Amino acid sequence: MKRSIAALAAAGATVLGSAAVLVVPHAAAAAQGCRVDYSVTNQWQGGFQAGVKVTNLGDALSGWSLRFTFPDAGQKVAQGWNATWSQSGATATATNADWNRALAPGASTDLGFTGTTTGANPVPAAFSLNGVTCTGSTGPAPTTTSTPTTTGTPPTTPSPGDTPLAANGQLHVCGVHLCNEANRAIQLRGMSTHGLQWFDSCYNDASLDALAKDWHADLLRIAMYVQEKGYETNPAWFTDRVNGLVGEAEERGMYAVIDFHTLTPGDPNYNLDRAKTFFAAVAARNAARKNVIYEIANEPNGVSWSAIKNYAEQVIPVIRAADPDAVVIVGTRGWSSLGVSDGSSETEIVNNPVNATNIMYTFHFYAASHKDNYRSTVSRAATKLPLFVTEFGTVTATGGGALDQASTTAWLDLLDQLKISYANWTYSDADESSAALRPGTCAGGDYGTGTLTASGALVRSRISTPDSF
Repeated sequence: MKRSIAALAAAGATVLGSAAVLVVPHAAAAAQGCRVDYSVTNQWQGGFQAGVKVTNLGDALSGWSLRFTFPDAGQKVAQGWNATWSQSGATATATNADWNRALAPGASTDLGFTGTTTGANPVPAAFSLNGVTCTGSTGPAPTTTSTPTTTGTPPTTPSPGDTPLAANGQLHVCGVHLCNEANRAIQLRGMSTHGLQWFDSCYNDASLDALAKDWHADLLRIAMYVQEKGYETNPAWFTDRVNGLVGEAEERGMYAVIDFHTLTPGDPNYNLDRAKTFFAAVAARNAARKNVIYEIANEPNGVSWSAIKNYAEQVIPVIRAADPDAVVIVGTRGWSSLGVSDGSSETEIVNNPVNATNIMYTFHFYAASHKDNYRSTVSRAATKLPLFVTEFGTVTATGGGALDQASTTAWLDLLDQLKISYANWTYSDADESSAALRPGTCAGGDYGTGTLTASGALVRSRISTPDSF
């Protein structure tokens, strides 16, 4: 059973293969004011999903509130993101989150929501930002329409070849972002396995097809425990299983994070020789693949940043000798909390970074345990460090307890805004509330939405929304 950070230590629409968009451009530039691009990205019987891009054409704002009115009384906001949403009568209001409070002149922010409708779905009008009517324009936007489906949920099959791997190719780090072959900053969203020694039966053709084609996940994190009946007990089997899952992810157009899942003991140097042996093997095997990302230490704990850095600077050259192009992710102090769970902060990494290129740093959180002070750290650190949330949970740091939907939503809104990639713990049927699948699912072989836990349903609703590649 997983222990993370400090304890051993919505209902979104599904991605369409090509999202149809209904955009409302506003004419006539204004010296002071705003522009709103409203896009209906999906429709189904009784519901729809919309994106809202707000551009400030006036003076700098330190806080904002967007208001608009639905023309049809049957239109309602169901669940929104990247803002605090409310509705009174036909009027909907979106108020800034803490992290997107500031809007400089010419700056934009992207919001969105899923809604319900009892009939037609006309486009809202009369948008206003802080009471100023949005009449500005930065140029014409295309206008198309989508045809509603006749079923209760949107279709879930992507267009042929329309996969994350096909769209992005070999990834690399550019500045503080993960970028694709076209040098564009992207965000990957996906799921982490549980320990292969316990839940290997959960990772088969049916479950991986569901993750790729129904969830539309961009990545599979392969959690290979080193201790706890893991790699150290049978290095050959675990190495082969990891390589096999990398190939399975590639076949489905997903990226694969190879996670050297160290947890107890917390000093990664304890497993230095094992890490060198393992990464030499998997890097040699997967060097020709474009979908591989290496995570070299899951959750260092009870150890200094300098010791973690020393470990990284010995393992990374082993990977680079076989696979010079792949992104490498380095764990951080305090159960990969950037040191926060140890009373430190990201400054120790900023002032003493790992001596290597094309690397990122890990951050983990569990939404019910880690809230505003952790989010503030990520917001601050993301301006200086390339971050990758290789693991997060919707519950407490023990992997149990009740789903904290509010904190989870705040976290995912923040990661979306900052384009920080993430993997949820876990795509398994473990008997714990952090698991996405109900107990017994993997033995039954059905991985449909009816098998999801509350956590699984929430995370799927976020992962399955359109990527911004």
